[in-house]
Formats: sequence, C-alpha cells, structure tokens
Amino acid sequence: MEKLDAIEHLERWRLILGRPSDPEDTVPLGKGAAGMDQVLDALYDGQRKGGLGSSSPNVNRWLGDIRRYFPAPVVQVLQRDALERLGLTQMLLEPELLGAVEPDIHLVGALLSLNKVLPAQTRDTARMVVRKVVSDLEKRLHHPLRAALHRALQRHTRNRRPRPGEIDWRRTIHQNMKHYQPEYRTVIPETLVGFSRKGQALRHVILLTDQSGSMASSVVFAGVFGAALASIRALQTHVVVFDTAVVDLSEHLDDPVELLFGTQLGGGTDIHKALCYAQTLVQTPQDTILVLISDLFEGGNRAEMLRKAAELRQSGVTIVALLALSDDGAPAYDHENAAAFAQMDIPAFACTPDVFPDLLAAAVNREDLNRFKPG
Repeated sequence: MEKLDAIEHLERWRLILGRPSDPEDTVPLGKGAAGMDQVLDALYDGQRKGGLGSSSPNVNRWLGDIRRYFPAPVVQVLQRDALERLGLTQMLLEPELLGAVEPDIHLVGALLSLNKVLPAQTRDTARMVVRKVVSDLEKRLHHPLRAALHRALQRHTRNRRPRPGEIDWRRTIHQNMKHYQPEYRTVIPETLVGFSRKGQALRHVILLTDQSGSMASSVVFAGVFGAALASIRALQTHVVVFDTAVVDLSEHLDDPVELLFGTQLGGGTDIHKALCYAQTLVQTPQDTILVLISDLFEGGNRAEMLRKAAELRQSGVTIVALLALSDDGAPAYDHENAAAFAQMDIPAFACTPDVFPDLLAAAVNREDLNRFKPG
C-alpha cells in the first residue's frame, strides 16, 4: 500500500511539474495519468505555442479529453487558460466547439466581449451558453436578494398607526395572537402593523457598471442582480453600463440575457461621464442608492469625476463604490481614487455576490456600509 501511495505521489508531482521535469521518463504514468499529461502538455508546454493546433478537430478533441479526465471546476479553469494563453477564439466562434465547452461566468465574459463579431451561426449557441449560466446564477442569487430587500423595505415602511387601507393584516394578526379571545373566536388587535402610503416608489436603485475588460464577471453579476431588483415593485431600478460611452440597458431588465448582450466589454473608462448620466436619473436624492461598480481607473477627467461624485453625495444620494462584484478574489483598483471616495463618505471595496443582498438591504435602511469592507 505504501509503495502504491508513493507511486501515486510521484505521478501527481510529475503531472504538476510537466514533461520538462522528467526528460528521461523515469516516472511511469498510468493510462489515465498519461492522458491527463497529454492535455496539460498541449496547454502549458511553454516551449511550443499553440499546442492544440489551429484546426477545429484538435480543439474539439482536447475539449472532450479535459471533460473526461477532470471535474467541471477544473475544466473551466483549463478552458479559461486555453483562451488566454493560446488565443483559441475559434472555441467561441464555431458552434460545434462552443457547444462542447463547460459554461461558466468567465466564458460568458469572453462571449460578451466578442458578441459584436460572433458569426450568425454561432449566436444561438452563444445565447444558450449565456442563458444556462444566467439561470444558474438566478437560482443562487434571486431568493437571497429578494428576501433581504423585502425585510429591509418592510422594516423601513412599517408604521404603528396605519389607516384602514394600509394595515398589514398578516403581521397584525401574528403580532396579536396573545390577545386571542376564545369566547369570541377572534383576535382583538392591540397593535396595528401597516405600511406607509408611499406606495411603490420607496427606493430607486441605480447599478452603474464599468464594462472595461477587467470587469467582465462584475458585468454579468450586475445584469443578473438588476433583473432581480426590477421584479421588486417597491424599487425603481436602472442598470447602466459605461466605457467611454454610456448605455442605459434598463429596458431589458425583464430578460437578463438580452441585457448582457447589450454590453460591449473591453472599452476605455469615463466614470465622470457615467456619473453625469446617473445624476439625470435621480429624482429624489434621499431615496436613491447609486452602486458604482468599477475598479476606479478613470480614463477621463479625474478631478471632474471626484467633483461629480461629491456633488451627488452631498445632494443626499447614497453611494457605494464596488471595486468588483465577483467571486474572483481581490481586484486591482485605483487606490488613490478609492481613498478619495472614502473621504467623501463613499465606501469603496470589493464585494462578493453572496454578500451583495445584505449590502443593498443595509443601504435601504441607511446603515453604515463600511462594515461590509473585507477584513
């Protein structure tokens, strides 16, 4: 048993270090390990570029091999590395290859960056890939977001002196069960719970998302969250993306896939212009939450950007700058601009999608958002 463990240990190190670590083949590889070695060598052998070749059959075979030898999370990493290291854009431009890949959020980002040049025969397949990833994200994120915001909105709007048409009977009965009168077989409410008459325009949320290439995952998550927010009647929602131009995608909030295909990843960055547009959407500053999703690398006028951000904040708009909205770990960002935002009482930090619902709920309740800063 110890000998078998030692052989397996050597095999693993041989796979990790690659063929150059054992030029004389002193470490024997089993059939499965040899297959893994071939697919890894085709991708990571630095001595030869384009190890998968330029033909579709080679790429298709490699895609099938990695799915056979590795679990889905590893497959996604290998696919992403193949796109970055070997420039295999044919994986995304040919429907038969695209249909063979393992969908994930990074693949969606790559597709969105190419969506203006995708051939007609590939578009339907690309949409199917994007829709699958979006559907998976919705299952993961919609319920926590809606639950957190419903709690926040109810807490914000509930009052103890409601008019008859404003009474929340379910909560009123629940809170007054201790006053149940058996002889009358009814509850005598001592306290009424209701909602104010502010109706359905309680909060206005603007997701202002940088669509430069480094923000691909954030763009996808923002699109999914935007669609979920739009389904909450007590919120007015806008989703706006920007590079050096500004595009309002709010008309597509009923279809997050259509919304995402309205983005154009990879452009420059003009945060000042984006903030100017966001200001035109603000009607009641005290009821507006502006979520700026950007690494804050300003390609436009930095001084004007900071002045506009300060103007919005001083008007009463709640602003938070998310340096990333993704699971990708610590992002690169402009530290000077983040510090300048913090001095204006605009928190600036990265946020994971799982934390975002609670962050937005805290913004609705006007709580201190700095508590969400990592570490």
